[in-house]
Amino acid sequence: MPSYDGPYYKCQSCRLRSMPLFEVFLKVRHDCPTGNISRRFPTLKMVEWCNLEHDVIELVTEDVDQYESVLEQFAEFSHIMEEVDDGNKVHLITKKCDIGSYDSVTNQLEGLNILDLPPVTYENGWEYRRVIAFKHEDVKKLLKRLKARDFEVEILRKIPFNGSIAGSLTLTVDSLFADLTEKQIDALLTAYIYGYFNFPRKSNVQTIAADNQVPRTTFSEHLNKAESKLVKALVPHIQLFRQALKNKT
Repeated sequence: MPSYDGPYYKCQSCRLRSMPLFEVFLKVRHDCPTGNISRRFPTLKMVEWCNLEHDVIELVTEDVDQYESVLEQFAEFSHIMEEVDDGNKVHLITKKCDIGSYDSVTNQLEGLNILDLPPVTYENGWEYRRVIAFKHEDVKKLLKRLKARDFEVEILRKIPFNGSIAGSLTLTVDSLFADLTEKQIDALLTAYIYGYFNFPRKSNVQTIAADNQVPRTTFSEHLNKAESKLVKALVPHIQLFRQALKNKT
C-alpha cells in the first residue's frame, strides 16, 4: 500500500485543493404555485425554508389586508398545518414539502454537483436562490435545463466561495445577524459579558448601563430590539425542528 507521501496521495490532495467552489446567486421565474402567488401580489415578500418534509413560509407585506387572500390561495394547493402571526409577519407550516409536486428549480439540480442553500425568496414573481457549485460546467448545465423548460433565469452574482459548506447548509451568519445594527450587537455582547443571560441573572439593565455610562432607556432599547430580531430570524428554523421532533414521536 503506498504511503501518504506517495505520488497518488499527493495527486489526490492537489486535486482537492484545486477544486473550485463558486457561490452563485440567481433569480428564476416560471410556473409554480408560490411564484404565481408572488406574481399576483407584487408587494408581498415570501421566504421559504424546507426540510424535505415540511415547508415554513414567511409572508411579509405592508398591506396586511392581503394576508387573508394570500392564505386562501395557499390553501388551494397546500395543506397548512400551522399559522403563526406576530402582527408584522405570518409564518405558515405546510403538512408536506410541495417541492416534488411541480417542475421546480430544485428538481433540475438532480445529478449536478450543486448544493441548493435555503431559504428561497419570492418577490414580484421571481424566486431568488443561492447555490454552491463545484464546477462552471454544472452551472452551465443547470442554466441549460432551466431554459429548456422555458424558465426565465438570470445570474445575479457568481463569486468564489470561501466559507464553510457545513455552516451554509444550516444557519448562516447573514441570516441571523444581517438586520442587527452595530449598537444592538454591542448591547448583546455587553449584556452577555455581564451575565445578563445567565440563570439566575448576574446583572440587570440598570447596572450595565450605569457601568458603561449610557442611559438605561437607550441601552434597554438596543438590547430589546436585538433580542427581538434574533428570535424572529430563528423562528422558521425552530418551527421546522419542532415539527421534526413531533414526527419522531
